[in-house]
Parts: sequence; structure tokens; C-alpha cells
Amino acid sequence: MTMSAVWAVEPHRDAAEHEGPGQFRSHDIRPFSARMTPPTWPLVPSMLTGWVDDVRASAEGLGSAEPLPETLARWHTGFEQIHPFLDGNGRTGRLVLNLMLVRLGNPPVVILKRQRDAYVRGLQRADTGDGGPLGEILARAMYDTLNRFIVPTVAGPTRLVPLAALTDNEFSVAALRQAAQRGRLDAMQGPDGIWRSSRQAVDAYRATRMRRRQ
Repeated sequence: MTMSAVWAVEPHRDAAEHEGPGQFRSHDIRPFSARMTPPTWPLVPSMLTGWVDDVRASAEGLGSAEPLPETLARWHTGFEQIHPFLDGNGRTGRLVLNLMLVRLGNPPVVILKRQRDAYVRGLQRADTGDGGPLGEILARAMYDTLNRFIVPTVAGPTRLVPLAALTDNEFSVAALRQAAQRGRLDAMQGPDGIWRSSRQAVDAYRATRMRRRQ
């Protein structure tokens, strides 16, 4: 489903007839820039089965052996190292990661285009056994999803939430913080230094700004 529309326009130039979207590759892949070499193609089915078994076993004791972000980095890196398809492994791997996150009761992650270089570097570090940088990227993405989509929905229009949960196309966190500091946005700064406001207050501030412009 992820690759079919792309494949219809521009299929992979090295693809054999049976290497379409969703089918395991029957080609070996050259080493990546960080010299990580995916396994030879006949091993892909068994290695992917082993990866699924490892994820299931890790999920049973989640958080007891290592921090959640590092576990997520290890799972995601393991899938990308196998590289089971000729094309679309990154997109598929991130969707699979989100499927696992949601099933475990966590918010999904979105890796933005501007984060691509840091994300690739994180994968390269994880290939050497250091999952910290990639884990940090995933943790921050989970937190961003929580603030941008989940907290506002659960909190309702009047509950105080961090300003990061109230951003939209018109107001960034910096703009809302500036409005709060100037007393134009009904907000409060907690002892932790974080400014909080409500959706209702932001809507009132928006209406006030529109009247001033008129």
C-alpha cells in the first residue's frame, strides 16, 4: 500500500518481475555509506522472522532492561538493517514502528523532512551499537505528537496545557510565549518554567488580534 502508487509511476530500475511492492527482494544490496551491509537476500525471510520474535520478546519486558527510546531505536534499526525490500524500506520501517508504538499505548512518531539528516546519522550510529541519538529523535517525536495532537484533544478547550500543545499554522510556540509574556494571552508560567494556556484563551487572543488589525 505504501509503495504501489510510487511503483506505478517509477518502479525500481533493478526490480525483477517478482520484486514488486510488498515482496521480498531477490537482490543483494551494496553496503550503505556507513559500511553496514544488509544480509544476502536468501536470508531475508528467516531474519525478518527472527526480528519479529525479538520484538515480541522485548515488548514483554518493556522498560525493564533499557529505556524505551533505546529499545525503539534497536527495533527500528534491526528492521532497516535487514532491508527486506528493494525499495521503500525506510517508509515501511517507520510505519511498522508506529504500529508497534500504538499497540503498546504510545503516541506515534513523525520524522519531518528537516530532520532527515539527523535521522540518517542516528541510524548510522545505531548500526555501530549506539542507539542513543536515534532514541532521542524518536522520544522527541513522540513528545511532539503528544503535545500537538493528543493533549489538546483529551484536555478540552479550557484546560491548561503547555504552549507546544496549542501551536497551529498561525501561532508558533515562540509567538504564543511572547504574547503571554506581554500579557496579551491569558497564560501562566509554572514553577517548572513552562508556560501554559488553553485553547479557549488562544482563540480569544486570535480574535483580539483580528480586531486590532481591522
